[in-house]
This record gives sequence, C-alpha cells and structure tokens, in this order.
Amino acid sequence: MTSLARTGGIDVRLDDVAFTYEDMRMRFDATIEAGSITSVMGPSGAGKSTFLNLIAGFEKPEAGRVLMGGIDVTKAPPSARPVSMVFQENNLFAHLSVEQNVGLGRSPALRLTEADRAAVADALARTGLAGKEKRLPRELSGGERQRVALARVLVRNRPVLLLDEPFASLGPALREDMVDLVMSVHKERGMTVVFVTHQPEDARRIGGNLLFLERGTVVAAGKTAAFFDEDGPEAFRNYVGTGSNVAQIPEIARKPT
Repeated sequence: MTSLARTGGIDVRLDDVAFTYEDMRMRFDATIEAGSITSVMGPSGAGKSTFLNLIAGFEKPEAGRVLMGGIDVTKAPPSARPVSMVFQENNLFAHLSVEQNVGLGRSPALRLTEADRAAVADALARTGLAGKEKRLPRELSGGERQRVALARVLVRNRPVLLLDEPFASLGPALREDMVDLVMSVHKERGMTVVFVTHQPEDARRIGGNLLFLERGTVVAAGKTAAFFDEDGPEAFRNYVGTGSNVAQIPEIARKPT
C-alpha cells in the first residue's frame, strides 16, 4: 500500500467569537495548536457542535474572528476553508458505491484522474475497506460507514479535520477501534484534529489537548492528562461525576498502530 501523503496541520483561532442560538449567547475564545489533536467536551447544549460549525463555516459569528494559519476566514464559505468534517450520521450517498462516496472528496462530479483513483484506493486500504469498493452504504456495518466517511476526508487532503461525535452510535469496542484509527491517521498525516466527544475515556485515550465547554464558552483548556489529575478543573470533575477521584476513570490500553 502506498503511504498517504503527510498533510501537516495549521493553527485554528477563535478570537472572541460571539454567536447566539435561540436564547443562549455563546462566546468562544480559544486557540488550537497546529498539528495537535484536541478533544472538545461538555454537557449537552454546551455549544460543542456550534464550536465546530463556526470553525467549518456552517455558522457565521455575530462578532469576533475565525483565523486559520493566521488568515482571517470569518467571511469565507465552508468550501473555501482548509477543513474537512466528519459527522455522526456520516453523510454518505445511498445510491453511490463505497469508492464513489470516497471519490467525492476529490471531485463532486466524480471526474477522477488516475492520481485521484490511486488516492481513493490508498484511503480505502488505510481505513480497512479494501475489497469493499463496490458495496453500497446499506451493505456496510455502522463502523464501516464511518470508515468510508473518514476515507473521504483523507483524499480531501485538508490540514484541519473536525469530528462531531462521529462514533457515538457505535458500541464500545468498535468505538475504540475507530478512535485508534483517527489517532493513527493523525500521527501519520500531522493534520490538526478537533474531536467532539461525550466519552471521558475517549478523550483520555486520545491524549493531546482538551477544551471543556459550559453554557457556550470555554471554561477550561489544557493538556488532557491534567484534566484527569485529582486537582483537574472542577467543571470537568463535576461533569464526569467522580468528584475529586477523576483519576479513577480507567485508561484503556492503546492498541499498536
């Protein structure tokens, strides 16, 4: 298998970004380091998906700026931003085969060059889908459909990858496998990854950095390991429900990648 090209990441900055959803006023001020992997956690309704949508361009700030690699992209549409996004529902086209769904990452009209086809084949092999190129989404398991969505991201070759609870509907073992795959891809390609999850064990497994949101704002930020210390942020300890014993949350042994 040909190794996927290394993308490299860029920094992402939400500079005092304001946004209102229904009756909740949100204000985000955060920096995500280039090439880092960052988990975003918080209770339901804290603004996690909105945080990602502001980065991706699906929502527009009322005030403040969104910068990527030092460039102001606040007014840029999603298609003009150096971002790929994987959603929980994976957004596959039911009438297209696996390889066609992945090929959309290179050409919305599926006019693929030989180089494009080689990139699709590499991405399918990298995500464990070789041999399933002609299958339709309905013929795949939930985990396989998420792998298709991730493969499509890989062929887009963008420096920022956003994941909005993409594995929430999967069982624990399969979710762990998919988290491991994201970590492996991040290590190989060096992209900037922002991963929304409700699962503390996923954040601990991923490592890197963590942003904790409450009521539409970032209330704690830092290295993920520090959140699991006995003196980690109080908001996070209250969220996971273990009080001062947050360090007792099990750390699942990582599989070789």
